[in-house]
Amino acid sequence: MRARLDSWQVPDEACANAVLLVSELVTNAVLHTLSERILCGVGLMRDERFRLEVHDGDLSGRGIPDRRPGLDDENGRGLLLVREIAESWGITRSTLTGGNAVWASLATPL
Repeated sequence: MRARLDSWQVPDEACANAVLLVSELVTNAVLHTLSERILCGVGLMRDERFRLEVHDGDLSGRGIPDRRPGLDDENGRGLLLVREIAESWGITRSTLTGGNAVWASLATPL
């Protein structure tokens, strides 16, 4: 992710945020789905934003759990980070895998 964004000359802070978001989304896909394969993507949008996507292959239809971690919990804050950092985000059914497609968009001053 970093190499692709660097090649687009995305500023360091936006690049670091994107790497963090993809890491969190991939971690969720690994931990909370029955996927054997996960696809990641990034695309530049026309309005100085880019969109990150993580597609899993979980066909169970159960989606991504919305956790509310307690103060002492060591895990469960990934989507909280996504909500705070991304301009917008969401979950849809993936046309590529049939599982979940979790996406987030970020602004970047190019």
